[in-house]
Amino acid sequence: MREVESVALPPHALLAAYRARQAYTDCFVTELPRTAGLAEYVEAFYTTPLFKLERALLGLFARRPATDAQARELGQGVVSRFSAWSVEERDADQILLCDFMGSTRSWLMCEPAGDAARPATRLYFGSAVVPRRGSAEAGKPAFGFAFHALQGFHLAYSRALLRAAQARLSRAPRP
Repeated sequence: MREVESVALPPHALLAAYRARQAYTDCFVTELPRTAGLAEYVEAFYTTPLFKLERALLGLFARRPATDAQARELGQGVVSRFSAWSVEERDADQILLCDFMGSTRSWLMCEPAGDAARPATRLYFGSAVVPRRGSAEAGKPAFGFAFHALQGFHLAYSRALLRAAQARLSRAPRP
């Protein structure tokens, strides 16, 4: 199983618009040794035990609970809201979600990899943090103390979330 790697954001990524606006962006990728579509990936990502912990905290502290059924509906494009997020943009292979405060974005994308003999799917996960308004000096984006204090945790957590989704998809029966 391929490791999770930090990579440059693909130019066609829906999240790329935020990098162009000087938001903080990151991008992680791993590979699944089979074919998977966006609906399956989104459902797997948001139903891992690790993400269920985040969902429980959001339900408790932000009063924005979510269920596995809602994660499946998000993946299928049936709903446009999921816990603390709403769909900002979506296409056949990727989805961009905005948090309810408009401060962060979460992005998932899958694309075919491998070949006919060895099909695979490249799974991407990335985030954007929008700089605080009116606080930039000399054209540089400004981020708050919490952003800098939690950045190491965020990077480790992002890798763990993608690894958990990859593991869940690797164990799932193929559709």
